[in-house]
Amino acid sequence: MRANQTETGAGDASPPKANPVMRWLPGLHTLRHYDIAWLRHDLVAGLVLTTMLVPAGIAYAEASGIGGIYGLYATIVALLAYALFGPSRILVLGPDSALAALILAVVAPLAMGDPKRAVALASAMALVSGLVCIVAGLTRLGFITELLSKPIRYGYMNGIALTVLLSQLPKLFGFSVDADGPLRQVWSFVQGVHDGRTSTVALAIGAGTLAVILALQRLQRLQRLPRVRSLPAVLIAVVLATVVSGVLGLHERLGLPVLGALPQGLPAPALPVIGWADLQPVLLGGVAVALVSFADTSVLSRVYAARTRTRVDPNQEMVGLGAANLAVGFFQGMPISSSSSRTPVAESAGARSQLTGVVGALAIAVLLLVAPNLLKDLPSAALAAVVIAAALGLFEWRDLRRLYRIQRWEFWLSVVCFAGVATFGAIQGIGIAVIEFLWDGWRPHWAVMGRVDGIGGFHDIKRYPEAQQLDGLVLFRWDAPLFFANAELFREEVLAALARSSTPPRWLVVAAEPVTSVDVTSSDMLAELDQELLCRGIDLRFAEMKDPVKDKLKRFGLFERLGASAFHPTVEEAVSAYLALAPEKNRPGPEGAPIIT
Repeated sequence: MRANQTETGAGDASPPKANPVMRWLPGLHTLRHYDIAWLRHDLVAGLVLTTMLVPAGIAYAEASGIGGIYGLYATIVALLAYALFGPSRILVLGPDSALAALILAVVAPLAMGDPKRAVALASAMALVSGLVCIVAGLTRLGFITELLSKPIRYGYMNGIALTVLLSQLPKLFGFSVDADGPLRQVWSFVQGVHDGRTSTVALAIGAGTLAVILALQRLQRLQRLPRVRSLPAVLIAVVLATVVSGVLGLHERLGLPVLGALPQGLPAPALPVIGWADLQPVLLGGVAVALVSFADTSVLSRVYAARTRTRVDPNQEMVGLGAANLAVGFFQGMPISSSSSRTPVAESAGARSQLTGVVGALAIAVLLLVAPNLLKDLPSAALAAVVIAAALGLFEWRDLRRLYRIQRWEFWLSVVCFAGVATFGAIQGIGIAVIEFLWDGWRPHWAVMGRVDGIGGFHDIKRYPEAQQLDGLVLFRWDAPLFFANAELFREEVLAALARSSTPPRWLVVAAEPVTSVDVTSSDMLAELDQELLCRGIDLRFAEMKDPVKDKLKRFGLFERLGASAFHPTVEEAVSAYLALAPEKNRPGPEGAPIIT
């Protein structure tokens, strides 16, 4: 055990690439380098987490059309598998509300009320989802997470925080609502309060639990009382609520909603057997589940990696998620994903490593074996308070204020992402990240360049109106990769730049240093553009093009079409080559500078 790391888990959590076993089993790497100072935090966080894992596992399983006990099975197996294969130290996996609707859409019509058939279908979907995620990780598709900028992540997490908070408000007030989507949930909640459905005792227990958690957490942040800093705020609040509920008999006397007795038993390995007619919907449902869990997990993983100052390999994250789903599918479980409500609970309870999840899984197993009635008096309102407290900690406002000051459009992008997640759901909100990426690539910056007295090189004539251009030469810079989404725009802007030239253009030189890639669509566009320019007596040239991009043009046949002479190592050399062929009025003057009209 080493003791030279901070308790926050700072440092690189990634296994050494030189060891292939550690590369694919991050849990073993963490175990080998485990700091004994983390143990107390992981044990407490695991026990606190258990109070959320149990009701969430049961509730999401029932919402998915299968028995609640199978949600607990999925939770146990997923946490154990992810602890071994998952790279994130505190990410919590299990049944999730975002997957419930997808699972139910497949299970309900095919199971036809048969519980065993429902479990087999759900387990088969977990196997499909697991295989898809593992393939995604092994083929290194985890780079997709790099497309999610910081404003997008802020918007996503703020949207998730609001969604989670709104979903728990009815439970805090002692009633439930049957509505899909945050807006309908808010309206149903307001109607419920207006109709007098609020349970005074539930609200008192829930609000008291929330107050205890927030008060203890505030004292811990202030760090004025060293002893308070080590107190598990969530566990203390949950235990107090459970004791008050049990001692006063609030469930029996006043109808306070409580967790109730747990079903007894542990999962046994079983291969899900489904019919050929079920194969297509299960495959499609499993792929849909993989996409949802992929998107959700990638964002949460990056967010918490930043918060704990660790590095997480997104490809290994996909492998860890896939391995957990695969294991769940063989143990009578259901598809799982990362949890945006239970992960912050683990973090706020002091989790330091994957051991938190292992403790949570073992605690559930012990509960199912020897003490299924231990949490029967735990109030549902207290659980809602725990989730709300965790959701409040997810909101990010401070850095958004900085974004508003320094980059207004990124601030509004974050706000739009937040609104998308809060209104339509996590996947639709994440879709805005793809739109952002395509927009940046589709409409990048470009410039026509010229020389500026006293400044070396060539510069944007819009920024430097005094910049001088050579007669017949248009220097055009494109600040993005060339691909299918912006190929036509490139062509349009090039032709527009040629049309704006004050003299008939003879050469078009594309300053291609910022162009990091081309695809087949853009290559074909360049071939068509070259043909069009030749008909107008204009030569198409490139300067500072990177060798890997040239290699692609060679494979596409464009390099041979244009000829090696069309590619210049620098813009200056391209200009010199033009001057060597240009009319007399563009040749160098007495002091070596070109005469520009």
